[in-house]
Amino acid sequence: MSEASIFTVSQVSNYLKSLLLRDRLLQNINVIGEISNFKLHKPSGHIYFTLKDSQSIIRCVFFSGKNKNLKFSPAEGMMVVARGNVSLYERSGYYQLYVEELKPEGIGTLYLAFEQLKEKLQNEGLFDEKNKKPLPLIPRYVGLVTSPTGAAIKDFLTTLKRRFPCVQVIFFPVPVQGVEAAPRIIEALRRLDALKILDVIVLTRGGGSLEELWPFNDEALARVIFAMNTPLVNAVGHETDFTIADFVADRRASTPTAAAQLIAPEKGELIHRLEMFENRLRNRISGRLREKNMALDFLARAALQQYPRDIINQGQQRIDEHWQRLMRIIAYNIKLKGAEIRSYEEKLSALSPLKIMGRGYTFVVDENNRVLNSTSRLREGQDISVVFYDGEANCRVREIKRKTSLDNQLDR
Repeated sequence: MSEASIFTVSQVSNYLKSLLLRDRLLQNINVIGEISNFKLHKPSGHIYFTLKDSQSIIRCVFFSGKNKNLKFSPAEGMMVVARGNVSLYERSGYYQLYVEELKPEGIGTLYLAFEQLKEKLQNEGLFDEKNKKPLPLIPRYVGLVTSPTGAAIKDFLTTLKRRFPCVQVIFFPVPVQGVEAAPRIIEALRRLDALKILDVIVLTRGGGSLEELWPFNDEALARVIFAMNTPLVNAVGHETDFTIADFVADRRASTPTAAAQLIAPEKGELIHRLEMFENRLRNRISGRLREKNMALDFLARAALQQYPRDIINQGQQRIDEHWQRLMRIIAYNIKLKGAEIRSYEEKLSALSPLKIMGRGYTFVVDENNRVLNSTSRLREGQDISVVFYDGEANCRVREIKRKTSLDNQLDR
């Protein structure tokens, strides 16, 4: 090969770019397609997206100087006609359409499918409020279905631990995007619902494009959620993201953090409510006692002024009888309310994780402070920490002995 036939990458890119720029057809072209991967770069105001049809995609960039006069807000799934120039971006080697003008052209196929399925299920009653199951006041066991690697699990568990550390979480890892996501989520929900010990199940993931959230618009998933016996909270995406699962779930939360706040009471607030009930009971009993004492004093004074001594004696005897009866009623009410208060105290004490750990239970976290609930997540030589109720011990894994898989434990 002669040196004359060797070109640098930059030379090839510049040559291809010059070919595109010399083609008149490509320098003022109208392209129709569905918007996908829409991103608005806030500091600069530039808009980046792709146009796609059933077979191909083309990258597009719509600079702020050109898009400032837009009369509508482009969005995922929207069909548009983009007019602009095709050129090559040398740094990445991709050809792309530099948009000069953008016009709406109906809605995209995914968005249309979403609206059609939404209307169908709504007409069947899957979204009716009368079918929504109430959430428990104090959950003991919570099922969590999400990706093990996303930020959603960390946000949810951190908020839940801060608000109500007594609750126990059964985690079922699943993919949350792609073709395998919907079937795996359906399997997870069915198996968790079949346990019949969960007070609520949370299905969650972070935000994303319409395509990334599409598994949560699956019709089969919607029907499984509707048929579940366990209440389900759907926390998929962000505040502005809506999926079919949001409408059919018993409650929707805008984020994983909001889901944790929705299902778990704040421990301090719960204790405050118990103290408030106790004070209200004491005040009510004291008020009743004052009323009865005033009535007794009035009767005694009236008897001394108006009736002979024998009538007074009989009145005093009746007063004694009423007093004894009142004392029995008050004692019974105090005993009954005291039992209710002790019941609340026992429930709180039974749910305390410190009491359980005080009997010898511990839990293990990895070097990133993530809870390890299976030997499959361990590796030899790994540094781990064993957490006791009064401290923790730093350890290193020397040998791993595995017994059963998570699936076998859930099946039993």
